[in-house]
Amino acid sequence: VDPLLLAPFLIGLASALHCVGMCGGIIGALSLSLPPGVQAQRGYLLLYTLIYSAGRILSYGLAGALMGGLGGRVFGALSPAYGHSVLRVLAALLLIGVGLYLAGWFPKFAQLERLGTPLWKRLEPLGQRLLPVRSLPQALGFGLVWGWLPCGLVYSILISAFAAGSATSGAALMLAFGLGTLPNLLGMALFARQLQPFMQ
Repeated sequence: VDPLLLAPFLIGLASALHCVGMCGGIIGALSLSLPPGVQAQRGYLLLYTLIYSAGRILSYGLAGALMGGLGGRVFGALSPAYGHSVLRVLAALLLIGVGLYLAGWFPKFAQLERLGTPLWKRLEPLGQRLLPVRSLPQALGFGLVWGWLPCGLVYSILISAFAAGSATSGAALMLAFGLGTLPNLLGMALFARQLQPFMQ
């Protein structure tokens, strides 16, 4: 397994506390706003959560492809002979930095979220139009929008995608990260389901 793919996957798994703070409220609200028949059946609830996450992870992959392609062009222009080697070393260092951020060493990484605010202001109304979610296509659409929510951790991984050197590598890196976050989101959805009787 390529360590440059394993590392973002493990970072996604390790981001549980960050995900609870950033996306826990979103997945909780989405779960509790589903039709009662969906909420009552664990399998349906997990299916909707998977579809939300599929959209979110696809958006991560698209963002990673854009950043990776841009990074490849920049470093190819600067150093055609050594650009790829430089990119791999830079990507590895950035992933180490993200790991330290999750451990609480670099809290200023969270300031990266400001970079995505202008784009999010344009996309957020699209997500609002899909609420409340009543079908799987709506869930996928909301997930595609959700993937662009400003997040310091996601942006940190995107910097690594820039250093990955190609659109394909950047997309793969972001998809690996997204898959790593999936267990956390599924767990939050099930937790929200357990709280549902107390909120009626």
